[in-house]
Amino acid sequence: MRGHCLLEVHELTKSFFGTFVLHRVSFHVDDGEAVAIVGPNGAGKSTLLRCVVGAEVADEGAVRFEGAEIDESCPAVRAAVASLLDDADFFPDLSVVEHLLLYAWSYAQDHPDDVVAETLAALHLEPVRDRLPTTLSSGQRHRLGLAACLVRPRKLLVLDEPEARLDRDGQVWLSDRMNSEKRAGIGIVFATHSRELADTVADRTVDFGG
Repeated sequence: MRGHCLLEVHELTKSFFGTFVLHRVSFHVDDGEAVAIVGPNGAGKSTLLRCVVGAEVADEGAVRFEGAEIDESCPAVRAAVASLLDDADFFPDLSVVEHLLLYAWSYAQDHPDDVVAETLAALHLEPVRDRLPTTLSSGQRHRLGLAACLVRPRKLLVLDEPEARLDRDGQVWLSDRMNSEKRAGIGIVFATHSRELADTVADRTVDFGG
């Protein structure tokens, strides 16, 4: 028996300059489920995720969140969908810890100080907690983007290559954390180059081949 459907992607089609990047892609994510998007670079994984969160408009097809067409500007969608995309942006004048506290407080997270402290430790960001995002390495910025998703309430996680630039211990932690998110009823759709992460976390896979 299927659970409550969080996300439905129906025959999504997107082309650039006459070349299809997405062609009639369909899948769904129920609460407590994860769907992995796999395939080589340039296959359209990131474009798909941008359409899922409403940052990119598809040519045809539909993306529905809890039965309604997704609208990036809708307060209910913004409150429920946490995303890490390949163009993650940060507040340039806020330190790492200030950035995360702002997210936690603005989304009304329970016990925000505790959640931020735990997330900083889990993602090994404690040593750079007082630094500005522009001073971080690409790996640290990636972990900050992942942390920003995890310090706020959420129903759906949309993650573009969350394993990128994590060491082996970090990847093990990530798979454990994603499975923990599923057990809490959170849906996940993620693009990945890691078949191991897909095999460990995903209930279904959308394979772009190549």
